[in-house]
Amino acid sequence: MSDQYTSRNRVRLVYSGEDYFSLLLNLIEHAKHTIHLQVYIFDTDETGLQVLDALKKASKRGVVVFLHIDGYASQKFPKNIKSELQEAGVQFKFFEPVLKSSHFYFGRRLHHKVFVADGLFSLVGGINVSNRYNKLPETSPWLDMALYCEGEASYLAHQICRELWKKRKIPDTISKDDIETFCNTIQQNEKQYVRVRRNDWVKRKSEVWNTYRNLFRDSRESITIMSSYFLPGRFFLRLLSKAVHRGVKVKVILAGQSDVMLSKHAERYLYDYLLRKNIEIYEYQPTVLHAKITVCDSEWVTVGSFNVNNISAYASLEFNMDVKDKPFGSFIEEELNKIITGNCIQITPENYKRSTNVFKRLWQKISYSIVNAVLTLFTFYFKQEE
Repeated sequence: MSDQYTSRNRVRLVYSGEDYFSLLLNLIEHAKHTIHLQVYIFDTDETGLQVLDALKKASKRGVVVFLHIDGYASQKFPKNIKSELQEAGVQFKFFEPVLKSSHFYFGRRLHHKVFVADGLFSLVGGINVSNRYNKLPETSPWLDMALYCEGEASYLAHQICRELWKKRKIPDTISKDDIETFCNTIQQNEKQYVRVRRNDWVKRKSEVWNTYRNLFRDSRESITIMSSYFLPGRFFLRLLSKAVHRGVKVKVILAGQSDVMLSKHAERYLYDYLLRKNIEIYEYQPTVLHAKITVCDSEWVTVGSFNVNNISAYASLEFNMDVKDKPFGSFIEEELNKIITGNCIQITPENYKRSTNVFKRLWQKISYSIVNAVLTLFTFYFKQEE
């Protein structure tokens, strides 16, 4: 299969909470050569400290460890902990610190949530390092997901993580022979087609955007989108409308409760349009929904950090993995349908009309206008990198 898919991979879906963090800690513990962890939010709470302790132990036993976190979302990362990491040998870096960056990009943030060990084992999704995404006593984690991948797509993720270090590059400790040896152990009946996708408008990378465009444009039967901050631009809205018109069943699973309420009010302003286009809307109820995953025709899946909105499309650095595999796609569709059935309420024209009055509708419109203005500001660059 062409179009940048690699075939020697094994994948599985990982949920936020114990499922994700137990796997992450196990991968750190068993890493032999190199670790890359790139994340938007890194909180130094119980979860964060546990991950940091594991990274320091890995570094002390000779693993080359790179921790790359966003300079805005993680700007409160304590200086003393940064010093402790560096003393332990961990390579630490902020991405574009707010007041020290040499560029003036409002919206260009490191929105990746990527972990790679030894160029072979990776986690790519929407999960930050924070208690909010972990299962703790008397609390439930935000609903989020990641793709665990073993194989050559992980090596591509490793290479991308190295590129982001720019002038701080350190000689690679990964042997390509080791990569080949491992990938050749994956049996034919295990192989799954996976490709790595990036978005970085400044670097002219729009691969995740293209994935969504192709899924919406080429779908034949069904599209199920789970998105935490769903504010598609006109182009994506038109593609979804055209998909419904040609007989595709389109479902969107959105947050019932959100950590960014202004964005949620703006999102609800779109409900009237979506319902008129016969797009099914479901709101997740138990906790905050933070996942970003889409399945098309029970065969194509994309999962990662990309939200279906203009910040992800035109500003921040995003990282997804696409899987083209009928059994895996069918499994993902079943999982999302279980979430719809057991944990969502459907927004219908009737209950939407009952829950909305002229004042709520006005506030939703104002919220939508404010959010769009912010998006416009964040996606306008005063300088372009050469």
